[in-house]
Amino acid sequence: MKKTKLGVIGCGMISGAYLKAASRFRNIEIVAGSDIVPGRAAAKRDEFKEFGYSEETFRAYDANPDGTNAELLSDPEIEVVLNLTPPKQHSRVDLEILNAGKHAYSEKPFGVNLEDAMKVMKLAEEKNLRCGCAPDTFLGGGQQTARKLIDDGWIGKPLAGTALVMGRGPEKWPQAPFFFDYGAGPMLDLGPYYITTLVNMLGPAKRVTAFTKKFDDMRTGGPETQPPVYPINVTTHLTGVIEFECGALITMISSFDVWKHGHCPIEIYGSEGSLQVPDPNTFGGPVRVFRKGYEDWQDVPMPFGYTDNSRSIGAVDMVNAIKSGRPHRANNKLAYHVLEIMCSFDKSSSAGRPVDIESTCERPAPLPLGLDDGFLDD
Repeated sequence: MKKTKLGVIGCGMISGAYLKAASRFRNIEIVAGSDIVPGRAAAKRDEFKEFGYSEETFRAYDANPDGTNAELLSDPEIEVVLNLTPPKQHSRVDLEILNAGKHAYSEKPFGVNLEDAMKVMKLAEEKNLRCGCAPDTFLGGGQQTARKLIDDGWIGKPLAGTALVMGRGPEKWPQAPFFFDYGAGPMLDLGPYYITTLVNMLGPAKRVTAFTKKFDDMRTGGPETQPPVYPINVTTHLTGVIEFECGALITMISSFDVWKHGHCPIEIYGSEGSLQVPDPNTFGGPVRVFRKGYEDWQDVPMPFGYTDNSRSIGAVDMVNAIKSGRPHRANNKLAYHVLEIMCSFDKSSSAGRPVDIESTCERPAPLPLGLDDGFLDD
């Protein structure tokens, strides 16, 4: 099988998960990396040498001082580029990749505002290139099992539900100021996992009604946090209701202001039962269902694979789709729709009224049952 060659722009923390997971798939090979920090791409390659990365198999480039990546993007072997840069750079780097004539797959979110994300959408269409975006956790065994239970009618018609991601956030991490700055915060950092999972299960959204707040102006980090006291530049507690086209009403809270809670990450309430969905920032379970006549929640066996950390599975699916001509699942229309939903929380709160969602998308096709590890198609 001829492998599609991939490059990576942005060799920071998340790139390791991609390098490790990509080695299990039979149809791709990550052959190069580029980073704005001199020597970081080479260091990341060396860190993951046990997974087959070496000077012979992985070309390490330093980005230009202005952040552009001419050397990697001029590499004729590379067909698809993974954009693993910080969120504020996602749209700019996606445009750079597409203008170089290569397919782009970005980490989440698709952008930090709708205007820049739409530029990427339009350029991909103009150049007839694929553009994808994380999260791809909805392709994991846990989320695919939950999707199948809904599709097969185990809880009847979905009516309502909750999606709750609450904590203090990474307030004491060395990189904490990044997570409390524009382009991150609890919604743009964690919301993509939750809202993408909801769209995968329920279809596109119709409207958002929300209240959002920033309760403090500053946070105090840990001993390695730089600076140790840093500003909060985003709303840190967002609560609202997403109304889906199917009629379901999902109450969502995304917060960095909660010390502890005891709620399931996602629950869906249907006309015939209820469904507990696993943490959408993971690929596994548990998945639980309750139906009339049950005494309590019942664990559901997961018939799908990819229950461990399988990051890059969305990019692999895009590679398969390029070859076959079918739509890829973690696509730009899905990612743009999710971004609009997330941005609508602050927009609704500021306006003091519900906000209609203007974009739409198709529900991604479910994965087939019985896939061998390393494959995503029958």
